[in-house]
Amino acid sequence: MIIHLPNTITHAHAQELADELEALYFAKEAYHVLVTSHTIHTLPSEIAAMALQVWDMPTDMQLSARSYMPHTHRVAIGNTYIGGDGQNQLMIAGPCAVESREQIEQSCQMLKSLGIKVLRAGSYKPRTSPYTFRGLGEDGLKLLTEMREKYGLLIATEMRDATHADKVIEYADIVQVGAKAMYDHGLLTAAGQSGKPVILKRGFSATLQELVHAADFVMSCGNDQVMLCERGIRSYETQTRFTLDLCGVAWLKKHCNLPVILDPSHAMGYAYGVADLARACTAMGVDGLLIETHPKPEQAKSDAAQQLSHEQFEEMYKSLEPIAKAVGKTLI
Repeated sequence: MIIHLPNTITHAHAQELADELEALYFAKEAYHVLVTSHTIHTLPSEIAAMALQVWDMPTDMQLSARSYMPHTHRVAIGNTYIGGDGQNQLMIAGPCAVESREQIEQSCQMLKSLGIKVLRAGSYKPRTSPYTFRGLGEDGLKLLTEMREKYGLLIATEMRDATHADKVIEYADIVQVGAKAMYDHGLLTAAGQSGKPVILKRGFSATLQELVHAADFVMSCGNDQVMLCERGIRSYETQTRFTLDLCGVAWLKKHCNLPVILDPSHAMGYAYGVADLARACTAMGVDGLLIETHPKPEQAKSDAAQQLSHEQFEEMYKSLEPIAKAVGKTLI
């Protein structure tokens, strides 16, 4: 159940009422918000009398549900946005990981030349094997900061675990919670409390309901600047890295009030299929794409097989513009 209370009551009083209901509480500019378990269907008379509006929710997909707020949340991306009226499709691109000054600078130069606004690159990499490259850590974040100041790009980068969450939040413009961390409630809470835009990636074995519940963890901290990212799920198929769940994307667009972006690079796992998947995603009218591209993919220290060369990326990017226009989107 979601309850809106008037902002004429104090924060302390709202917190007392939340405690009485064993509810989560946060404040918006125009009202207070209390969220109880979906198993609660009635309110004490005192609270019911002062409530501005009440939503009796059937599941714990609550703050992220269109049955609560029918419009898509508008997520600020620098001086532009996605969501809201749905006219923009955001391109987030860059290498899997920050590897060197030369590599990341070449990437920034290419993105800047195309008018792309957001650079993605990891400084803390959640690798499957402990013997592979795991990122440059804070040195990588500092390089990203230099590139932002030099090229005016926004930085999207990932929190791997709680040991460096504060550092990523300090340096990043957009905070990413990766697929392997989707169930980490500490990271979800830190992302929520940051107040920054958040990319929440679906775990490769997570259901859609589990994904939106994770989003509610972030939103229950008062942060509605959340983007859901479909990046492929594990299935019986072994010829591709994962299976991109476009049916799931259609479900999210119908039932969830958050922008949806797609990551065809991780879904496919091989560069040859990324452009076709990106075009299919664009035709669905999604809110954004997350694409991996590297100056020399064959030399990449992580995810080499799936990263597009800069030439391949530019060719793909130009092919997306007419598709976006055909479905009423502007590629930004």
